[in-house]
Amino acid sequence: MSESVRQVLQAVREGTLSVDGALLRLKEKPFEDIGFAKVDLHRSVRQGAAEVIYGAGKTPEQIAGIVKVMRRHGQGTILITRLSGESAKSVGRLCAPEAALDYHEEARVGIVGALPQPDGIGRIVVATGGTSDIPVAEEAALTAEVLGNQVTRLYDVGVAGLHRMLSHMDDIMDASVIIAVAGMEGALASVVGGLAGCPVIAVPTSVGYGASFGGISALLSMLNSCASGVTVVNIDNGFGAGFFASRVNHMQPRESK
Repeated sequence: MSESVRQVLQAVREGTLSVDGALLRLKEKPFEDIGFAKVDLHRSVRQGAAEVIYGAGKTPEQIAGIVKVMRRHGQGTILITRLSGESAKSVGRLCAPEAALDYHEEARVGIVGALPQPDGIGRIVVATGGTSDIPVAEEAALTAEVLGNQVTRLYDVGVAGLHRMLSHMDDIMDASVIIAVAGMEGALASVVGGLAGCPVIAVPTSVGYGASFGGISALLSMLNSCASGVTVVNIDNGFGAGFFASRVNHMQPRESK
């Protein structure tokens, strides 16, 4: 259940909010139609996390318009993925001075507002096979941080030098979720999956020579991993991995009915 809904119900139970007042909060318009977009204002109520803006294919004016609607409805931290550097400059100007855009060029990620304090049940580890995989890994790591997770980055620890991974066994064994990001043959996910006792999310990247087929080779290797507890997202989908890892890291026991 969304934390915002939980807070409303808690307020009703404690007598600080009337039933009618709670009903009004929950009945607020679920989306706002601004012509080029219908901004989902109830995403956090349904899923526990606000809508994320996919920047590719949108104009800076469209992105800024969506940001302003979300900010007006109380969204403190907004994530924009696949945002080009040129668009980021324009979006930053359009959102100022009401909101500042923090742009991470390597990951092509923009963040409006401050990162929340981590409130996950544990720690997410993001590991890469090589330095060339870092842009995708950073998209995953920043997504997880925006969603309220503590993240540890282990970069360039691929199987070509296995001792590099083994030197971080404390981090591997202490993680609640691990995101393994790798191109080439994608073997990192199987190695991590064979060491860790937590869920592993494998992210194939389009890094590699011709026979890697733009990440298809790594994708198939990860899908065919013999290590248990490994799930796979799409090629270069750091955002999807970070979001799923956050879901796992925020799982709580459900009260019995």
